[in-house]
This record gives sequence, C-alpha cells and structure tokens, in this order.
Amino acid sequence: MANIFDKEANAKLLERLGKLEADTKPLWGKMTAPQMVVHCQKPLDVAVGKLVLSGGLLGFLFGKMAKNSFIKNRSFSKNSPTAPEFKISGTPDFEAEKETLMSIIEAFGNVGPDVITNKKHPFFGMMTEEEWGILHYIHLDHHLLQFGL
Repeated sequence: MANIFDKEANAKLLERLGKLEADTKPLWGKMTAPQMVVHCQKPLDVAVGKLVLSGGLLGFLFGKMAKNSFIKNRSFSKNSPTAPEFKISGTPDFEAEKETLMSIIEAFGNVGPDVITNKKHPFFGMMTEEEWGILHYIHLDHHLLQFGL
C-alpha cells in the first residue's frame, strides 16, 4: 500500500503537486488551490508535533473505526468533514505555500518514519508510523485528485 515514506510514491506526489496552479479549479468541494496547499500542511504538522490538537469524544468513540476504514478503502470520500483547525479561509500566498508543502512532503520521504514525533492522532488515536504514512498519502492523493491531478 502506498505511503508518504515510500520514495517512489513520495516522488509521484511531488510531481503531481508540481502541476498544480493557483487558478486550478476543484472537481468537487469549496477549497481553492491556495487554500488546499495550506490545508494539506496541517495534518503533516500534527504528525511532527508542530501543530498540537486535542482529541474529542467523537474521536474516542469512532476514531479507530474511521482510521481502519480509510486505510482499508485507501480513500477519503468527497466532501468529508474537516477539523476546524484544518479549514483555511482567505487567499494564501499560493507559490510560497505550495513550496512549503512540497518541502514538507519531501522531508517525509527523505527522513522516513522517524519524522513522526506524535504517536497519537487527535481523532484516530494511537497510530503506528506505517498508519501515519498511509493516511498522509491517502489525504494528499485525495486532494490532488480533487484538483484533477
């Protein structure tokens, strides 16, 4: 199963992201391309401990089941709910934020699972490095597909 730590899968994510333009229109959803590149940074920031979020009751009750479903199905559904901390408004600087996202993705590929410092996801609960890698790949793939890439 593809994950963000796999060199080949990582390179393909970067190649696809490289084709994204600020004015690329989504095939579904409300996010713009500039908002999407910032949105995609947030879960990666959680994994490395740069963004600390607390869990809630829904995650406690359903997080493990949701995590297992996403991993099994290898996808997120269109218009899936988004944590408020991951919702981006306004018009971010597309080029700067795209470069930031590309650097983060590249670091995950270069460093590998050791980049993960946070073992507990705020919604999914305790996660292995492999689960982090798979879910990050699925999330990035989902949004690249959203923008036709």
